[in-house]
Amino acid sequence: MAEHDKIILGDNQYGKAEVRLVKVTRDTARHEIEDLNITSQLRGDFSDVHLYGDNTNCLTTDAQKNTVYAFARDGVKSPEAFLLRLGRHFSSNYPAVSGGHWAAEQYEWQRIQVKGEGHDHAFVRNGQETRTANVTIDGDNTWVIAGLTDLVVLKSTGSEFHGFQQDAYTTLQPTNDRILATSVSAHWRYRDAEQDFNATYVKVKQLLLETFASLHSLALQQTLYAMGKAVLEACPEITEIKFSMPNKHHFTVNLDAFGLDNPNEVFYAADRPYGLIEATVQRESTVLAPKAWVSVTGFC
Repeated sequence: MAEHDKIILGDNQYGKAEVRLVKVTRDTARHEIEDLNITSQLRGDFSDVHLYGDNTNCLTTDAQKNTVYAFARDGVKSPEAFLLRLGRHFSSNYPAVSGGHWAAEQYEWQRIQVKGEGHDHAFVRNGQETRTANVTIDGDNTWVIAGLTDLVVLKSTGSEFHGFQQDAYTTLQPTNDRILATSVSAHWRYRDAEQDFNATYVKVKQLLLETFASLHSLALQQTLYAMGKAVLEACPEITEIKFSMPNKHHFTVNLDAFGLDNPNEVFYAADRPYGLIEATVQRESTVLAPKAWVSVTGFC
């Protein structure tokens, strides 16, 4: 390293990670519950903190945590709307803060059914996907990215895989009928921050499920693209959507040793290794926003 090659501080952020928040709305006898995991990270003029230990511009991570709880008193509404409130608060009220990144996971609860009706204040945790939200503020720019993870889906037929390239190390056999299973992680970026986030989330999830179920698949890549295309065609408020989808392999078990046939009915579910398919589906006119995705991990 040259003597004149000065060592400097690069990009940085700090905050409170994974603030667990449960908000119960009890203004009527029928309660509502919202369960979130929230991370707040501030960006701005924090050089003196890193270089000299001067905390003048440092808003404590504890204060960020407390702000989450204080803001929850007025309700959550949607994870995206709640993160926007937090981000705008921190970016507008502290001169050293030029922006930041705020992320949330939301866990769904369903009412316990008692004699065919949902109980007013007893719930069971939903075993399906985790809803996610990300808000990034950078100066005058605000980006909102919504999404979901761990949406595990499977179709027992209607999927093929053949015609692939063969080499000296290829052992996989072509098939005209296989189980197709994956765990969908999808994040989509909104055109702007003024949206009915809850309604769009419900719509996007249903589109993903319907497309997965109805498309006769020749490859998981084809299914991924069709899912993204369906979302963008139906939702003009979304400008791009990114997917990460592992192929949850199911291999037929050879039952010959037991004198039994196996007409594609008994499978071994392998958890690893697995194929991992990732892609972005976007509009041709999409203006890319790489800064919006910096802290959203796991997507190409």
